[in-house]
Amino acid sequence: MMVNRPAPVTTTSLDTPLGPMLAGATRCGICLLEFADRPLLPIRLRSLEAGFGNPPAPGNHPLLDRLADQLTEYFAGTRQDFEIPLALAGTAFQEHVWRRLLRIPYGRTVSYAELARRAGSPGGSRAVGRANGDNRIAIVVPCHRVIRANGDLGGYGGGLGRKRQLLELEGGLAQAPLF
Repeated sequence: MMVNRPAPVTTTSLDTPLGPMLAGATRCGICLLEFADRPLLPIRLRSLEAGFGNPPAPGNHPLLDRLADQLTEYFAGTRQDFEIPLALAGTAFQEHVWRRLLRIPYGRTVSYAELARRAGSPGGSRAVGRANGDNRIAIVVPCHRVIRANGDLGGYGGGLGRKRQLLELEGGLAQAPLF
């Protein structure tokens, strides 16, 4: 969803089994969910400000409460799909890739090359990987479901240990199915 800019961004900290995360929301939807210890978090916050025209500010927001509830259900194994509006703010290509990520089913994985093909960029694995890495809404926009064609995990901004745990939670490593 394209966002009407500028939009105030409200942030809060959420505790998860994989560590604290920083979440953000605008009137349009969730725009941030990053691990709080991620080294690139300050860069993410600056890009969030650039994308929405306002610096993020701590506070309360009903969408953040909804996100917290849905994350709890996800980690408990009772939720496979998030039902919450998203406010994506990136280049047209990034947003296209992020929408493709949303189509990867729970418990499934896809290779960078296959994701590039589906995004209409065959041979564009690096560009797709970069867009995947620029995703600011971890878990909900499931960039962790993208792996290398040989089955290796590849990279993950939240750390490979967390990527492995997310895929194990979803059963994506046990079956190693490419979607």
